[in-house]
Amino acid sequence: MAGKIIHTDRAPAAVGPYSQAIQAGNLLITSGQLGLEPETGSLPEGVEAQAEQSLKNVDAILAEAGLARTDVIKTTVFIRNMGDFAAVNRIYAAYFGDHKPARSCVEVSALPKNGLVEIEVIAVKG
Repeated sequence: MAGKIIHTDRAPAAVGPYSQAIQAGNLLITSGQLGLEPETGSLPEGVEAQAEQSLKNVDAILAEAGLARTDVIKTTVFIRNMGDFAAVNRIYAAYFGDHKPARSCVEVSALPKNGLVEIEVIAVKG
């Protein structure tokens, strides 16, 4: 089964040779979303602002695919400093509310464009 490329101008363009997301049947897999502002391509100051923007970017991709936050079943959060875990977790918890997808959180040594956080999701329609 071939996947359908999902692209929206309401999220930043890929910074490399990949797609924002691929949809295969009812399954959507996003690429990692930095906290880049789609209009400017710049990163806001601070991990909280970047986490919020990253999740706004996820929202835009989900919407383009006809999905919602409640369709997300798995997330992976990459952070540059595990000391930022609590701050990112507050933003993440507010975003998902009562919906609690499975999640991994990994500290990494670096992210593209010197980002502080990157979030990817897997969602299922229906």
